[in-house]
Amino acid sequence: MATDSHSELRPASLVIHGGQAPEVTTGAVMPPIFQTSTYVQPALGEPHGEYDYARVANPTRERLEASFQILEGGEDGIAFASGMAAIEAVLLLLSAGDHVICEDNVYGGTQRLFRQVFEKFGIAFEFVDTRDPDRVAAALTPKTKLVFVETPTNPMMRITPIAAIAELAHGVGALLCVDNTFASPINQRPIDLGADIVVHSTTKYLNGHSDVIGGAAITRTVDLGERLRFIRKCSGAVPGPWDCWLCLRGIKTLHIRIERHNQNGGAIAEYLQARSDIEDVHYPGLPSHPQHELARSQMMGFGGMVSFELGSPARARTFSEATRIFQLAESLGGVESLVGVPAIMTHASVPEDKRAELGVTEGLVRLSVGIEAIEDLVEDLDRAFSML
Repeated sequence: MATDSHSELRPASLVIHGGQAPEVTTGAVMPPIFQTSTYVQPALGEPHGEYDYARVANPTRERLEASFQILEGGEDGIAFASGMAAIEAVLLLLSAGDHVICEDNVYGGTQRLFRQVFEKFGIAFEFVDTRDPDRVAAALTPKTKLVFVETPTNPMMRITPIAAIAELAHGVGALLCVDNTFASPINQRPIDLGADIVVHSTTKYLNGHSDVIGGAAITRTVDLGERLRFIRKCSGAVPGPWDCWLCLRGIKTLHIRIERHNQNGGAIAEYLQARSDIEDVHYPGLPSHPQHELARSQMMGFGGMVSFELGSPARARTFSEATRIFQLAESLGGVESLVGVPAIMTHASVPEDKRAELGVTEGLVRLSVGIEAIEDLVEDLDRAFSML
C-alpha cells in the first residue's frame, strides 16, 4: 500500500506504513541504505533534486523523518545525531537575552547543556516545577521565548499539564517544547495538546534495541521545521544512514513493544508498591500517583519507566548490583530491562542540593522495564531484594 495515505490509519498500522512507502526504483519494502556522502550533479549548479551533499539530505534519513513526523502528528520531522543534538538545535533558535523556563526535574544532561553551555551565551534559564501552571505563569516574562518540559520526568515521573502550559507559553509569544522520550508517540502526542516542538532521544523507545544513538525534533509548523533544518545544516549534527535505517526498522515494532512495556511497567509498579520495604514508588499509572488523573487525561499508556526509594545509598547499590535480568546500565527504552541509580549515573551532573530538593537521592533506583516475561522480571527483583 502507499504509505503516504496514512491519515486514516491507527497507530499500530502507522508505525509500519507511515512514511515508509516501498522504494520507487525497485519496489523494495524496506528502504535501501543510501550510504553516500555526496551526489553527482548532471550539470554545474544542477543537483539531483534536493540531493547534492548528504549533510543536507539523505533518502534513508528522510524516510525516518517522515515516520516520526507522522507518528507525532506534526508538520515536519528532523532527525539528529542524538537527543541532545536535537535539544541543542531547539536552543539555537534563541538569541542572547532570551529567557527560558525549564522543568526542574529534566534529564541531567539537559540541565548540564542549559546551565554550563547556553548560559555562557547570555540565555537566562529559570528552573520551575511545571506541574503547577501557577508557578509557570509567575515565571513568565516578556523575554520568555521557550518553555521546555519533560513529561513524565526523569526519574521522578512527574507529569506536566501540557495543554495548560502551552496556553501560558503562547500567551507571551513563547514556544513550548516537550521531551516525549519517556512516553513515546504511542502513549502521548504533545502536539495534539498544544506543543510547538516535540523532541526525542530516538536511542530509546523509538529505536528500542539499544544499538543506535539518535534524536528527533517534530514541529507543529513547516516554518519551524525549516528553521531547525537550517540549524542542522549549519551545525552538521546528522545521523548516519545506517543508524537511520536501524531506527526505521525499530519503529515498525514500536506499537507492539510499547504495549508490552506498558503491561510490564504497570505490573512491576504494582509489585513494588505492595512491598513493605520500599518507601515510595513513582509511576503515573498507579492510582496512588498524585497526578494519576492528569496522566490518564493526556496519556494513552504509562510506559515502562518506574523509580522507587530504597532509603539509603548502600541498599540502592546492593540492589542494583544484585539483579541478573535487569542489567546495570544507563539509558532506557530497549527491549531488555535495565536498572540504575540516577544520582550517581544519569543525574550526577545535577548539583547535590538540587538533587536532594527533587528527591533524586542516592537511595533512588530507576528501572527501565523491558519486554521479557513478567514472571522472570519479578523473580529477578525478588532475588535482589533478598540480598538487602
